[in-house]
Amino acid sequence: MPPRRPPIADQEPLPPGGNAPELSVSELANALKRTVEDRFGLVRVRGEVSNYRGPHSSGHVYFSLKDATARLDAVIWKGAFARLKIKPEEGMEVVATGKLTTFPGKSSYQIVIDALEPAAQERQVVQAVLQRRAVDQKTAQQEEEIDAAGTPKTDDL
Repeated sequence: MPPRRPPIADQEPLPPGGNAPELSVSELANALKRTVEDRFGLVRVRGEVSNYRGPHSSGHVYFSLKDATARLDAVIWKGAFARLKIKPEEGMEVVATGKLTTFPGKSSYQIVIDALEPAAQERQVVQAVLQRRAVDQKTAQQEEEIDAAGTPKTDDL
C-alpha cells in the first residue's frame, strides 16, 4: 500500500516550476464551471427568499436563497417565471428546482430556477388559502344558481 499523502494544507508549497500545471485564470475558471455544472446538474434547494428584485424590466427575477449560514444567488428567466404556480416573495421559505451555473468571468455561481414550491410550513399556509378560495367559489356558485332559479334574495323579503 503506498504511503498516505498529507492533506494539501499540510503539504510543502511546490517550488516554482514544480509539477503542477500552469493554468491561466480563464482556464481555471472554465474548468471550475465544467466541474460544478457537470457534478450538480439539476438540484433542489431549500431556503428563504431574500433581496427579491423582480420582475426586472426584462421580465427576469433576481433574488437570493439563504439559510442560517449561507446565501445562493438565484434567477428565474421570464418564461419560467410566467409558468410558476407560486411567485417568490421576500421572506418566503421555498424549495427551488433548477440548474447550478457559474460565471467564470466573476468567480461566482447561481441557481437558474425552473420550478418553485413552498417549503413544508409555507405549503400548509398556501393549501389553507387555496382550500378557503375553493369553498368561497363554491358558495358563490351556489348563490348564483339560487338567484338564477328565481328564489328571492333575503334583501327582497
